[in-house]
Amino acid sequence: MKNTFNSFSFTTIMNEVIDKLGFTQPTEIQQEVIPAIQKGKSVIGQSHTGSGKTHAFLLPLFSQLKEERKEVQYIITAPTRELATQIYNEAKKIIKLADKEQVWKAKLLVGGTDKQKMMEKLKEPPHFIIGTPGRILDLVKEEAITIYSAESFVIDEADLMLDLGFIDEVDQLLIRCKKDIQLMVFSATIPQRLEHFFKKYLENPLHVKIANELSPETMEHRLIAVKHREEDEVIFDISKAINPYLAIIFTNGKENANKLHASLIEKGLNVGIIHGGLTPRERKRVLKEIQNLRYQYIVATDLASRGIDIKGVSHVINAQLPKEEEFYVHRVGRTARAGMEGTAVSLYREEDLKLIQKLEQKGLQFVFYDVRNGQWKDAKSWNERSLRTKTSTDIEKEAWKQVRKPKKVKPGYKKKMKQQQESNKRKLKKKTNYRKK
Repeated sequence: MKNTFNSFSFTTIMNEVIDKLGFTQPTEIQQEVIPAIQKGKSVIGQSHTGSGKTHAFLLPLFSQLKEERKEVQYIITAPTRELATQIYNEAKKIIKLADKEQVWKAKLLVGGTDKQKMMEKLKEPPHFIIGTPGRILDLVKEEAITIYSAESFVIDEADLMLDLGFIDEVDQLLIRCKKDIQLMVFSATIPQRLEHFFKKYLENPLHVKIANELSPETMEHRLIAVKHREEDEVIFDISKAINPYLAIIFTNGKENANKLHASLIEKGLNVGIIHGGLTPRERKRVLKEIQNLRYQYIVATDLASRGIDIKGVSHVINAQLPKEEEFYVHRVGRTARAGMEGTAVSLYREEDLKLIQKLEQKGLQFVFYDVRNGQWKDAKSWNERSLRTKTSTDIEKEAWKQVRKPKKVKPGYKKKMKQQQESNKRKLKKKTNYRKK
């Protein structure tokens, strides 16, 4: 029998909120971590985007909230202001559904907002602080807020926090918290450098790893060999073959993103760009334009695969494949959400074959295509091509072995030997084809 939310012994108010949210069954990550969070245990939750981890910590924390205590009880950190805003909006939704808008207080602390106004609002401490580590630390140093009273500290998307260089600020915040604070870390991957961080702050945490469901059944994965073409040419050809509602084109790094963005604009495509090198103001503007359906294509780095929520993505195009499987999963996870259909198209080179092989071994099914003049064409899979190359190389070697080498070298001997080899090759190919029949 499947678990239900009733088994968590939430407060009556929280059970009503869960009903209003339309939740019936807890997700796998919720099922595993909520009981541990309720017992005050520190947890590491490893799961992919869209697995329900935001409510895995929000629901038990709201259920344990002591509304009469007018002090900071919970700190939730996220690596980008967009992610922090998403969590804050979910928290506000819970407060509204609980009809506790005058009692339960949550504050969003992110950069790009008026610091002075924020300090004024913090004179009455909120129960929840949700924000980016840099802005929270800034306000703690200004003594606009104290966090020593906090019972629990959440680090969301910890690996992205590490990649973007914010883990030191998280460290600075934790130094200012109580020693026995409950720590909840959520991360899609656990890089080596995070292990050292965990050892410093976590004592016997519950480590829950939810196996990545590689991709929904409603998604198709297409592969196109780049060969001797330029990426922008292939992507421009793809644009003629598809009519996306919204397509994200992923690149490895912001330099590649800027270069590709400029090339595609030159070719007349309606393209936006988003990466960590943009100023907060630029990022905010681009996201607003995306929401207003200004672009049909967005060139992006891996920041957009997890750090930013972009709705309505019908296609994901990998201009360059990432180096690791998890990043492929995060990127393509931007499409085919909530039961919708989606297509992931990846340009690949010889150095990507190892990654493709690993993904295939994990059960991902790729369809091989080429695209020319806006037309999709079936293509041979990478291993069929390599098998064919190997077979022809083997036949060539065998044919050369069977060539009679002259004892005395006469003029034109090389030409005669080459003719013999070609003749032997034809015979061997006939023999091979006969056996196949």
